[in-house]
Formats: sequence, C-alpha cells, structure tokens
Amino acid sequence: MKQKILFSAIAILAAVIYFSVFIIKEVNQAIVLQFGDPKRIIIEPGLNFKIPFIQNVVYLDKRILNLDTPPEEVIASDQKRLIVDAFARFKIVDPLKFYISVGNERVARSRLSTIINSRIRNVLGQQELQTLLSKDRTKQMALIQEGVNFEAKNFGIEIVDVRIKRADLPQANSDAIYRRMQTEREREAKEFRAKGAEMAVTITSTADKEVTVILADAQKKSEIMKGEGDGQRNKIFAEAFGRDPDFFAFYRAMQAYENALIGGDTSLILSPDSEFFKFFGNIEAKSQ
Repeated sequence: MKQKILFSAIAILAAVIYFSVFIIKEVNQAIVLQFGDPKRIIIEPGLNFKIPFIQNVVYLDKRILNLDTPPEEVIASDQKRLIVDAFARFKIVDPLKFYISVGNERVARSRLSTIINSRIRNVLGQQELQTLLSKDRTKQMALIQEGVNFEAKNFGIEIVDVRIKRADLPQANSDAIYRRMQTEREREAKEFRAKGAEMAVTITSTADKEVTVILADAQKKSEIMKGEGDGQRNKIFAEAFGRDPDFFAFYRAMQAYENALIGGDTSLILSPDSEFFKFFGNIEAKSQ
C-alpha cells in the first residue's frame, strides 16, 4: 500500500515537473501567459519554469523572416501602368507588443503585406515609369522601407529590407510593345532586302556591261585577226597567180565545181561548151 502511494506521489511529481519545465531554443523567444495575461517575456535561450496548468507559453521566432507580397499594379505619375512584385525581410523585436497587436505570425504577415503594397503605390505612384526602371529606384525603395518601418513599429516588428523582385508591364502593354517591335523589325528587314536587291541589280548590270565590253573587244580583235588572215591569204593567192596563172585558174575552177556540184538541191543547165566546163574537155588535145 505504501509502495502504491509512493509510486503515485512520484508520478504526480514527475507530471508537475514535466508541465512546469520548458526550453527556449536559440531561434525562439517566448511569452509566458497566465489565463491569457502576459506575465513574462523570455528572450535568452535555456531552461525555464512555469506554473503548471495555470500558465502557458507562446513561442515567437526571433530570426529574420521573409515576406513575399502579392503582385501589385502601380500607376506612375505619367499614367504608365506597372506590375510590381516585392518582398520584405522583418524580425520581431518586441514580443509583447507583437502578441498584443497581431497575436501571431500569420496575422502579422497579412497586415504587413497590406502596408507594403499601400506604401509601394504611394511612393512609386509619384514617380515616372522611366525613374522606376532606372538606378534611382534604390532611393524609392529606401523611402518605402522607411514608411513601412514606421507603421510596423506599432506591431513590435522591425523591417530589415524591402526590395522589388520584378517590375513588368501589364500583359496588354507587353503585347502592344511586342507587336511594335515586330513591326519595326519587319520594316528593317524589308529595307535590308531592298538594299540587297538594289546592290544585286547594280552588280548584275556592271557584270553585263563588262561582259559586253569584253565580247566586243574580243570580236574586234577577232575581226582584225580574220582580216589580217584574209589579206595574207589573198597575198599568197596573188603571188601564186603571178607565178602560174593557168594553175591558179584551174585551182579556182576546182573550188567552184566543189561548191556548185557537190550536194544541195540546186540544178544548173549549161551548154557543154560553156566556159564553166572548160576543164572537162580533152585535156590531151588542149595540151597539144
């Protein structure tokens, strides 16, 4: 009986110790609540105690946390539209104020997203689109971070950084710009083709001109050479005629017979004693 009582006492003591002890990790900070009322704030890691069944512990992250805000459409001062996708880094610096104002991290993220998007519209809406796409955007982000930090202090939060991940034109504007770029490229391509065609015509005309000149020059040289050959030939014939006029007459007659009597459909009707046939007579009688 005593052993049962002892075991029961040990079990109760162990349960009390178990529910009384809690550990704070290096990445956490905690608030000890008693019936929902904050009693202690613990920032340093280590072993801690609380009143069991009466007090409970709320753990909060003390690391730098990331927040991705939903894309927001911003209208610049020159009425140009821009889709801005931003992100922020924050940390909880006042656990008690954080717990009282927002309660948990999920609500804090929602509130911060609203504040960041509102501040982005307010700051970027006062600038022209060209400014938002230039190096001066860093100054605008510093103003956004300063404004968000001012409001986030009410939640016990410090904004470490605010940055723009992506800044794009709306889809309709992007399509219009793409079509304009496509039209411009097509116009340039037509100009290049026209210049190429013009160069091709010029080159072809020059080549044709050079071919004509070369052929004419060659024809001229050919005619000169042919004339010189004919003159040389006539000179040789003349010399041969001077040496033996009868043989020259006979040779020319043979050429005439070859051209007139061999082949073709031409018919000649001549008398036997025609001068054309003088060499077809009795050669021996002529020689006597």
